[in-house]
Amino acid sequence: MLYLAEVQKQKGGLLSGGAKTELKLLACQRTDQNWSTVSEEVIAAEDASKLNDGALVLVELNPNRQVQRIQEAGRPLVNILQNFSRQLEKFKLKEDEIDQWKQSLTFQAQELNRREMDMEVRSEQLQQLEDELQQLEEQKQEVDTSRQEIERLQTEVERNRLELEGAWEHLRGEQRRLEERQADFKQGTVLDEEQSRVMSELLDRLSSRAVPTETVKEQLHLAFELVEKQQATLTPHWQKLEEQKTAIAQQQEEVERLAQTFSDRQNACQEAQNSLVQQTAQLQINTADLSSKQEYAQIIKEQLRNAEELYQQIHSLAAISGGVVLGQQADVEALEKMPLEELQKIVQDLQHKLEIDASFVHDQEQELKYKQEAIEELQTKINHASDHDHMNLEMELTDEKDLYQMLNSSLVGQRRNMLQHQKFLKQHQAVLLRRQGHTVVEEEGNKVNLEPVLLQIETQRQQYSQEIQKLEREIEQIRSGIELNQGMIDNQTHDLDQKRQEIKAIEENLLSLRRTTAECCGRVNLYEEALQPIQDSLDGLRQKLQGIGESLDRFQETGDSQVQAIAQLRHTLQSLMPQPELLAS
Repeated sequence: MLYLAEVQKQKGGLLSGGAKTELKLLACQRTDQNWSTVSEEVIAAEDASKLNDGALVLVELNPNRQVQRIQEAGRPLVNILQNFSRQLEKFKLKEDEIDQWKQSLTFQAQELNRREMDMEVRSEQLQQLEDELQQLEEQKQEVDTSRQEIERLQTEVERNRLELEGAWEHLRGEQRRLEERQADFKQGTVLDEEQSRVMSELLDRLSSRAVPTETVKEQLHLAFELVEKQQATLTPHWQKLEEQKTAIAQQQEEVERLAQTFSDRQNACQEAQNSLVQQTAQLQINTADLSSKQEYAQIIKEQLRNAEELYQQIHSLAAISGGVVLGQQADVEALEKMPLEELQKIVQDLQHKLEIDASFVHDQEQELKYKQEAIEELQTKINHASDHDHMNLEMELTDEKDLYQMLNSSLVGQRRNMLQHQKFLKQHQAVLLRRQGHTVVEEEGNKVNLEPVLLQIETQRQQYSQEIQKLEREIEQIRSGIELNQGMIDNQTHDLDQKRQEIKAIEENLLSLRRTTAECCGRVNLYEEALQPIQDSLDGLRQKLQGIGESLDRFQETGDSQVQAIAQLRHTLQSLMPQPELLAS
């Protein structure tokens, strides 16, 4: 199991000898991305003696709590932190998406609630209108009944008028005859008994045929009251109709304002769309430039690796053949003079240190192998990834390749140091064997001076490294620009989606408001179509009743004139009749 530990060195006393190296366990790896703290436990680890006190290392323990492998924790911790940062960024993006969905759902819920309330209000208004229409129908029936009654009264008045005109015509004829009689009377003519009786009967008939107008006036007054009552009932409906017309006018203004807002938002959305297209085109250009730089950097890195491998091979050849003197050289004269036991102790220390170096180099080579496998796995994922995940995988692949390059560069120096230590150990072992009386075979032959070649390779490596650093800075700048462009594109895409949602909501509100306005217009028109005939009927009845009232006034004047004329006739007949008692009859 893999642990994160801290190197602790305790200096030994006079009796205990050298320093004691221990590892303090801090955390344990549960899964690839899951670490948990552990109880502070200290285990002995002499293999970590070459590390500094307080250094953080990754140590792999077997079930018996024995150290199997130790490596520095710097680069792995950087990888863990980078993975953690990427996970945080992904979580943040997911949280943003969730917040957007929450806002969208909240807006939709509010819109649904508003529409439900509008539907309830409209349903109540429709029910109220239906009730009012029912009342109007009942009032219309009452008006029709009143119209029939008024028409009956009008017919009766007309009939009475005709009878009155006939009686009045007869009276005028009798008056003419009476005037003739008066002329005769002036000539000395006197009515006989029969003529006096006939004239009296005619006067009685005229008096009895006088048309009574009180009953007709009473009925006319009741008809006027009924018409005013119907008008009082219709007036609130007309007021409500005017209020609804005013509300429709306000809704129409709101429709026009919302339509202008919808047009402005559409123009803003089109401008945002054009800007997004430009940003996307610039992102594609930067991405192509980044890909080109990365390919060129990969070629330079490959050349650098080849130079390092050549440099390492030359060093290995020099270390094996002994034909080239490289690195630290043993002071043979001093080794010949020192005590044999001290020389043996030095040889043993050098062997132990070489074993630690070899173990460390082996672990680093294994780590390098794991990195190569991870790179190949990422490359496979990229070949089968979708466009959405391709960018993230490319960034992870670049990071892994950079880590691989750094680990390989450090491993080259470690291999070189190990070979130098091996050669330095061989020089000490040769002196020790010679002093112990053993025969040491000295290598002979011409030595090849490889220093110019190594110097040239080293110069070339430095040039490659500088070029790589320059490319990496340019790549980092381009990548930063891409990230900035991508962030701007994401923000613009988010803003564009919000604008589209707002436009959609405005469009739905506009359509709903237009539909509501059209429905209100329809109801108002229907309401007005139902009210106007009733109002016209009432106005017609009022005019007819006014005409009947004027006719009654004229009839009243005619009746009064008739009574005066009959009185005059009676007075005239009284003077013409020879016997006054006949007049009393």
